[in-house]
Amino acid sequence: MTASSEVPARKLTPKGLATRERIIAAAAELIYEHGAQNTNNEQIREAAGVSGSQLTRHFPTKEALVRAVLAWQADYIVARHQAPELGELDSFAALHQWADSYIASQDMLRGGCTFGSLAAEVVKAEPSHRDAVADGFERWQALFRRGLSKMRERGELRPEADPAALAHLLTAAFQGGALLDQAAADSTPLRDALYGALAYVESFAVEG
Repeated sequence: MTASSEVPARKLTPKGLATRERIIAAAAELIYEHGAQNTNNEQIREAAGVSGSQLTRHFPTKEALVRAVLAWQADYIVARHQAPELGELDSFAALHQWADSYIASQDMLRGGCTFGSLAAEVVKAEPSHRDAVADGFERWQALFRRGLSKMRERGELRPEADPAALAHLLTAAFQGGALLDQAAADSTPLRDALYGALAYVESFAVEG
């Protein structure tokens, strides 16, 4: 089973694209709530309001659907990090605003990170999804790298600040904090993890 087993979106009619998106959105919500292993075709079909033949036409295998959901969740994460109020994540204020937006989110208590939760489940159970997981995290971390690189270029971060290493730190703090939030049903772990990571980033600030 490979990603090529699904119907390419570019070959679909507008109606077909809408059906495909509805299936992915329904599957994403169910998988977020119950996990990929505990989500079946009947649940997805009912939630999306499609027939069994429509579901299998767009996604002949569960693997193809899970990969589509991974890409969909990665798109959502990237889009959220590109919200107008965050600019290009290239200032300390923007980074704090990013952190605060997630600390205040009830989604972190309900099911953790939408992308990270699914990634953690499938990367071990389905090694064939590893490239899709890696691609999603790379797109996410690239946003931090670009923003931090701009801050260093403007002289706001010292030359020894490593944007790639700091991007790893921010995403790791987010993922770990989100999991602890979910387990404790409390936003304190994510707040502590993100504020700690941001404090480390700020330790490279050039004193003005």
